Amino acid sequence: MFIESIMKLWAESGFVALSLQSIIMILISCYLLYLAIVKKFEPLLLLPIAFGVLLANLPLANLMEEPASSKDVGGLLYYLYLGVKKGIYPSLIFLGIGAMTDFGPLIARPSSLFMGAGAQLGISIAFIIATALGFTPQEASSIAIIGGADGPTAIYLTTRLAPHLLAPIAIAAYSYMALIPLIQPPIMRLLTTKKEREVKMEQLREVSKLEKVCFPVFVSVFCILLLPSVAPLIGMLMLGNLFRESGVVERLSNTAQNALINIVTIFLGLTVGATAAGEQFLKPETLKIIALGLTAFAFSTVGGLLIGKLMYWITGGKVNPLIGSAGVSAVPMAARVSQVEGQKVNPSNYLLMHAMGPNVAGVIGSAVAAGVLISLFS
Repeated sequence: MFIESIMKLWAESGFVALSLQSIIMILISCYLLYLAIVKKFEPLLLLPIAFGVLLANLPLANLMEEPASSKDVGGLLYYLYLGVKKGIYPSLIFLGIGAMTDFGPLIARPSSLFMGAGAQLGISIAFIIATALGFTPQEASSIAIIGGADGPTAIYLTTRLAPHLLAPIAIAAYSYMALIPLIQPPIMRLLTTKKEREVKMEQLREVSKLEKVCFPVFVSVFCILLLPSVAPLIGMLMLGNLFRESGVVERLSNTAQNALINIVTIFLGLTVGATAAGEQFLKPETLKIIALGLTAFAFSTVGGLLIGKLMYWITGGKVNPLIGSAGVSAVPMAARVSQVEGQKVNPSNYLLMHAMGPNVAGVIGSAVAAGVLISLFS
């Protein structure tokens, strides 16, 4: 009897159902965990994503199983994933980002919007290449948005246009965001001269509280009237910023910046990773997506730098082109990279606050780009 019980337990265990595909995905999840824990590559999201990959590929666990009927019970992660599928988590992440972001540098220098817009170049380039490689316009849009270096926007767009590509696109987007300090500097040094990198910029003007309070209201009205499809992202981003700048809801602002965004990040990362089932992830298209994502990100950096160089020329050398690379929306990492590169040639150069203008403009720009793609191809 004892032997029979043991044999039955073994026959019903996941070890029996373990396949080569599952083993490969488990190893991939372990590698992603290594990058998150040891290398500290965007650990806040990469760690839950990696563990979600692990859980999704353990045979017979059925954590992402959809219930067969309304009377049945589905897997835990299936229910948590509805927040991704319905666009709830990305929008709540934007609420937290808005509460943490100071739009003052952008308001003080509105021309930063041009650098944020220029840094969306990679989206256009990657879309054209992806279409030429045989991806549908919806798939190409989802791949191209990686160039915006904005994980929540990439997830939001992909769930609407190409949900079957969510796992590789999310992993690629967050991986490249984490690798900004490695990817951007060679491009920055290639496209700028030492003289340009040495430019010290004038101190930004002080922005009044009235301007900071009016800004999120104005942006919400303008962008949502222009592109209603982007209302969830822009609306939540600007609401979070209004919490911050109004000065009358400090508790709400603190909650959005800390508890809320941390809870949503856990659910978002875990369930996005759980979509990476081996049969969907282990395809040639995944390698193409990773390569196209890198292309998109590189060209976005190039686009921001070229606009920065144009502004350097127009202003007679008063704008350091390095801040253009911060036009990708990875806040504040891209701005810090601009600061570091500027100080390598001029230790007394402080570009961080100047780079934050294009950086936050990139957040708005990537959301607007997503809205355009959804309007065109949904």
